[in-house]
Amino acid sequence: MINIQIIFYSMYGHVYKLAQAIAEGANQVREVNVALYRVPELMSEEALVRSGVKKIQQQFEHLPIATPSQLTNADAIIFGTPTRFGNMCAQMRNFLDQTGKVWLDQGLVGKVGSVFISTASQHAGQETTITSFHTTLLHHGMIIVGVPYAAIESTNVSEMSGGSPYGASTIAGSDGSRQPTDHELNIAKFQGKHVATIARTLNLGSASYEQPLP
Repeated sequence: MINIQIIFYSMYGHVYKLAQAIAEGANQVREVNVALYRVPELMSEEALVRSGVKKIQQQFEHLPIATPSQLTNADAIIFGTPTRFGNMCAQMRNFLDQTGKVWLDQGLVGKVGSVFISTASQHAGQETTITSFHTTLLHHGMIIVGVPYAAIESTNVSEMSGGSPYGASTIAGSDGSRQPTDHELNIAKFQGKHVATIARTLNLGSASYEQPLP
């Protein structure tokens, strides 16, 4: 059985909706187990309640919180984050910054890694957030998978949409009122299925990484 972990942070629910679509796509691949996790929150309870975020986050509070040690149990990890000034959010960065021991043990070498995001506007880090995220995955020795143009929605220019060769994405609007469209969710489903298919093809569950000869 190939294990796929979807690890995300979502403030207003947009990334969560993409995560659900990615899980739906990944579950279409046989012999694959898919699990969703959220990274720990850094904002205070008071701030979450005051901003109205707490009520929104209740829809996915039932999901377990990810820990760095669990990453090594996955054959593929798909990370989701909202954008903060063209980069990943602090909550995701904080989580990744705690993976030093995993890196030291080479625990993610050869595993598949992929990224999906949400931004406030159409040109607010749709690409830079994902490509800058890739740097961390490369340091961990992961095999990066994006979304090829085989996802036919990627070539549709008839409407404003997230999604790129780097990964699925959505545009939330400055007030968070815009929700992921069917167009964007289909790209997310493709990404989930694509990552799961590659992970299964590589049969990472039984693969082992050999240290290079001195």
